[in-house]
Amino acid sequence: MNRRKELVEQFKEIKTEAGVYKFENNVNKKVFVASTNNFKSLNGKKMTLDMGTHMNRELQEDWTKYGGGAFTVEILEVMDNKKDSVYFDMKKELKKLEDKWIDKLQPFGDRGYHGPAPEGE
Repeated sequence: MNRRKELVEQFKEIKTEAGVYKFENNVNKKVFVASTNNFKSLNGKKMTLDMGTHMNRELQEDWTKYGGGAFTVEILEVMDNKKDSVYFDMKKELKKLEDKWIDKLQPFGDRGYHGPAPEGE
């Protein structure tokens, strides 16, 4: 029983990194930008694409057509983790960070997997 408790404590102490990443199609140069609260989950995102069940239909179609080897995954920014602060809202901060990178990279239309460019762009 003590061993289980030790393992649980070790798991709690594992540092996770949150931030923004992109999948880039090396064939047509389109990008998909998203955020995650744990970069270790990126393998799961790839597995979702490999299984054909990703929520972004266009990204899924290209992944199926070209294969996972045609894509590069890049971490764009690691979020400054302020868990110590009572006022820190990780979900809200990740959304801000993701929006910043979407605004910077403009992954719309022929440039990405985020649909048409927003009005006024």
